[in-house]
Amino acid sequence: MISMVLDEKIADISEDYLPAKDEEFMGAKMREFFRQKLLGWRKELTQEYTQAVLTLQDQTHNESDPNDRATSEVDMRMTMRAMDRARKLINKIDEALLRIKNGTYGYCEQTDDPIEVARLEARPVATLCFKAQEALERIEKVHRD
Repeated sequence: MISMVLDEKIADISEDYLPAKDEEFMGAKMREFFRQKLLGWRKELTQEYTQAVLTLQDQTHNESDPNDRATSEVDMRMTMRAMDRARKLINKIDEALLRIKNGTYGYCEQTDDPIEVARLEARPVATLCFKAQEALERIEKVHRD
């Protein structure tokens, strides 16, 4: 299903296109802008993930020196953590691409209000508007304290 989203161009936009405040929110050009942004980010993460897998495969040799072995294990754990973060982010990107396809991208999951374009540019996988995200973080902080 995600392959359909990867290939479906929504509109033609120039390379220097940036969403404007006065244009229709999540119109065809804006959706295409974010689709391309997400696809580029996904490609980058996929390449990093593939490189991390290759790095792990190269690190499978046994070290005889305990210090070398410990260093290798730390490196391996760090690589695995980076892979896990990349995998989770790729999943979020795929979900965002599906939201673009079904027309819900750019709208807050809690309030249905538009998510600020600046927020989406900074965090294209955002699902909450600034106010909802802020409220969520306040609640999390209260429960954490």
